Parts: sequence; C-alpha cells; structure tokens
Amino acid sequence: MTSIKEIKADNLIGQDVGTCTILDELARGGMGMVFIAYQRTLRRRIALKILPKSLITPTTAQFFQQEAEAAAILSHPNIIPIYEVGETDDFLFFTMQLVEGRALSDLIKKARKNIIPSKRLLPLKASLLIVIKVLEALDYAHGHDIVHRDIKPANILIENHSNRPIVMDFGVAKVSRDSSEESSLILGTPTYMAPEQISNDKVDGRADIYATATMLFEMIVPRLPCPKANTSMELLNNKLELKNRYFRRKPSELNPALIKEMDLIISKALSFDRDKRFDTCLEFSRYLKGYIKRYL
Repeated sequence: MTSIKEIKADNLIGQDVGTCTILDELARGGMGMVFIAYQRTLRRRIALKILPKSLITPTTAQFFQQEAEAAAILSHPNIIPIYEVGETDDFLFFTMQLVEGRALSDLIKKARKNIIPSKRLLPLKASLLIVIKVLEALDYAHGHDIVHRDIKPANILIENHSNRPIVMDFGVAKVSRDSSEESSLILGTPTYMAPEQISNDKVDGRADIYATATMLFEMIVPRLPCPKANTSMELLNNKLELKNRYFRRKPSELNPALIKEMDLIISKALSFDRDKRFDTCLEFSRYLKGYIKRYL
C-alpha cells in the first residue's frame, strides 16, 4: 500500500476497527481517510479516521499515538472531540464526534463558482467571525501545550444547523513541550505552512497564527497573491527565499471592500519572522474583533 488514493473504500466497509464498524467513506486527504462508523459499545455513529502505516515511519507512528492521546484531553466547543486512539496491523486510527456539516474549503469553492461576481467571496463579517472562533479554539489548545500544525480550510468544519466552526484533525497535532526531532515529522500543508515548519525549526503556537492568517487571506480575496509553483517543494522554497515578499499584493488591493487596517493585521500575522507576529491567537482575534466593531 503506497498511496491513500489506492485504497478502495469498498474493501473496508463492514470491517471492525477498535470498537467501531466502518459504514461508509466520508472524506479522504493526503495521508488519511475518514469514515462514518458505528461504535458498538455505545451504540452511536461516530467519525473514524485511519492513517495507513505504509505512509509513515514506525517512529512517527509512536509520536502520532502520543500526540493524539494528548489532543483527546481538549474540550472546547470549537474543537472536534476525540474519543479513542489506537492501531491495527495496517492502520493508525482515532475516532471523533460525527458532526453534520461542510468543510470550509468546500464553502469557499462553492462561493468562487457563483455566477454573480460580487458573491464569489464569503460574507466578510461571517468570515471574520469564523476565524475568531478558530483562534479562540487554538488559543485553548496552545494553553495545553498543543500546536495544531495543519490549520487550513479543509480542517475547519462548519456545522449545518448552527454555522459553528469546528477545528478538525488535532489528532496529528504536535505537543509543543516535546522538543524531540521525531515529533516534527508530520508537517502541515505547504500553502499554509509557516516558515519555521519548512526549516524544521522549533514550532510553537505562532505557526498556527501564520496558517490561520493565510486561511483568512484566502477567504477574503479572490485568490491568494502568491508566485506560481509547479510542485510543493517549489512553493516551500519560494516561501523561504521571498520571505515577507511571498504574498505579492495586499488584501485591500484585491478586495475593495476591505479597509487598509486589514492589510496591517494580516501582514503582522504572516510575518516571516515569528517574533514579529501576534504573540497569541487571542491577540490576533482582538484585532479582528476591533475591525468588526469599527467597520462592519
């Protein structure tokens, strides 16, 4: 088994994983698959994520176990609850609350396709409120020494009935108090990855600030103003070489509805030098709340 794309979901339907029975595929990403499953012990439907062992090293597997267990202690209304962590002969897995909703990435893509140009972005105030809630969830996690390391629209679920944003995939987070090199083997997604993650430097909560700011930037402009890259490695190299020039235009230059204060907020959160970013997610969120209060 060499690629997540090669796994046929039909072959897994009906199999037991831990205390659960797989019912149907829900989603898949670069390294894992998410299924709807039935938890036999508590007689409820849950979400099950599996990561094939063939895609990770034994050392990474050990740290995945430790980090997922640490993430399971988090209890916050904007963080998906993790129920169980374990492994089989072929997979690492963890189970989560099953929430009916859509990934923020899907909502962004749907808006981009609107036939009315003025509606090709999500509403500005709603976008800022989503990001504020994400930042509050991350601040809570950081208070427990857990850094997410892979914040992106695909990892933010918007609940159907409440529009509540829920941060997903804390199961592949990094425990920041663990400074060992091996624990940093599971990285993030190139577009949202902070420079210090690319350089394999020590990572703290400011990496999540960078990723969240990139996500916000993407939500409020038609397209991120980055140089074209043909490969992930080229994108990562561009970030390191261009530094603060990686994003070529300011948000207000791409969206006339934005006040220039937003340029300053996003520029600070996206500083190549992490010491020049916001110190905490709550500080970042306070600036966004101030923007809403003054201009929206």
